[in-house]
Amino acid sequence: MNPVSLETLNDAGREAFAAMLGDVMELAPWVAEQAYTARPFASVAALYQAMTDAVRKAGDVPQRALIEGHPDLAGKAAREGKLTADSTAEQVGAGLDRLSEEEFAAFHGLNSAYRKKFGMPFIVCVRRHGKESILREFERRLQNDAAAEREAALGEIFRIAALRLDQRVTGPDKLKVHGHLSTHVLDVHDGHPAESVAIELCEIEAGGGARILRRTVTNADGRTEKPLFGGTPIPIATYELRFAVGEYFARLHTPMSDPPFLSIVPVRFAVAEPEGKYHVPLLVSPWSYSTYRGS
Repeated sequence: MNPVSLETLNDAGREAFAAMLGDVMELAPWVAEQAYTARPFASVAALYQAMTDAVRKAGDVPQRALIEGHPDLAGKAAREGKLTADSTAEQVGAGLDRLSEEEFAAFHGLNSAYRKKFGMPFIVCVRRHGKESILREFERRLQNDAAAEREAALGEIFRIAALRLDQRVTGPDKLKVHGHLSTHVLDVHDGHPAESVAIELCEIEAGGGARILRRTVTNADGRTEKPLFGGTPIPIATYELRFAVGEYFARLHTPMSDPPFLSIVPVRFAVAEPEGKYHVPLLVSPWSYSTYRGS
């Protein structure tokens, strides 16, 4: 669906408004219909507030139906292709379509334990998490009581809705749903930005394996042309940046040992704030390197 302007939404009739926003809350078009009465909206944030207020004011039965309209994570419906387009894209983006049999069994077991305790599906905004982070959330929230978990489920539904609104609606403001991850490389041997350094960004999985997410190179400023993450949350996970510094120094004919002392420099770090700003620079010579979390 192409983004729609806030102005268009403010001018729309009830049916058109509901058609454009009816699936922002999973299988609950009544939320958009209720929010319609709060028009006109001065900002996307005001629209989002109207939708969350509609859920808060709806009472127990509609809230429960909203929660139960969400699918299990990596469940039978996902494997059979029976999810909504949004849910499918969100689960695929979190890698839940690439589970090993062992991982699938872990999700199945936790889904069952959660439903047995709470009588509803486990809901988490998967775009804010890696697979291991989702599993940790499962285990942590299984310790909640029913009231706390119902509130947690609604909170996650609102996070999902905010990300969907951000994709659907343009206006004078942006919802604060995005993170930022960037890097730059400084050649401390020659005292200038390091240009044309090949970089890989990998997600480190629980078993120690690495999944490559991005490949890029630095520009004349020692930076990448685009952020490594931008315009989306950074999933909670462990990452590794791999900098091909040996090739870089070889191109400059910098004196090095043979083989070079540093060939690929790995910088492993964890993201705990999906909407946070992370800058992970590399200061490097042929014999040493350092890094830090910048902003």
